[in-house]
Amino acid sequence: MRKLLCAMGVLALATVGAGTAQAETAPGCASTVQIGATAYGQYQGQNVISVKQFKGCGKNWSYIYVWQSFRDKHIAYSASAFVNAQYDDAELVQGEVDKSGSPVELWSKGTDTLTVCTQAEGMLAFGNENVVQASTGWRC
Repeated sequence: MRKLLCAMGVLALATVGAGTAQAETAPGCASTVQIGATAYGQYQGQNVISVKQFKGCGKNWSYIYVWQSFRDKHIAYSASAFVNAQYDDAELVQGEVDKSGSPVELWSKGTDTLTVCTQAEGMLAFGNENVVQASTGWRC
């Protein structure tokens, strides 16, 4: 019985941890899938943001999640999420969304960039010009 209770406790903890930063769908598109690896941005040596790139419904999105450990610091911040797109010799920012008020998560707008190389990017800005930034790898 004790082993069963212990196993249930471990499962409960794993489930709670798994629920963090698990974005499933972009606004307006119920069938998105993450492409590429998650990128992480650090502040004072700790991961504080996760950035992911998603595709679905004929579009790309950038998604940013702000970790609880940073939010617990009660530092007011604004967040930005956007997709960088490579067109010939130019790199252009697409679908940028900026939000103040210390959001927990933020999606960029969907971009029509599936035919070009893209990367997701996210940023936090706070205090006296402090910035935490993370970019996923390029996907072509």
